[in-house]
Amino acid sequence: QVQLVESGGGLVQAGGSLRLSCAASGRTFSSYVMGWFRQAPGKEREFVAAISTGGSLSYYQNSVKGRFTISRDNAKNTVFLQMNPLKPEDTAVYYCAAKTGNPGWNISSRYNYWGQGTQVTVSS
Repeated sequence: QVQLVESGGGLVQAGGSLRLSCAASGRTFSSYVMGWFRQAPGKEREFVAAISTGGSLSYYQNSVKGRFTISRDNAKNTVFLQMNPLKPEDTAVYYCAAKTGNPGWNISSRYNYWGQGTQVTVSS
């Protein structure tokens, strides 16, 4: 069982930056692929980024490549999402998620555990 708690969301102007954190409970954090997803009002949840168990591999949605960076600190059971520069279309609730196994890093149904989400609002 893994519990995930996101933090770091907020209101920021376009061009600004935010760093989201996701703290995980449990002693097996390093065995999970970690992902970030987001859901805007009226839209389906979409994949943002994911990172391998050891942190050496990462995968991004095309719209955030070059702007967002996912990282993890296994010693602190935490995964991060650095977002810069932000655009109004990045406005959404951001969720972190954990999964076992490699297939389907960008598929939400493959993730076993989810956080409660943190709101990111980017004003124009």
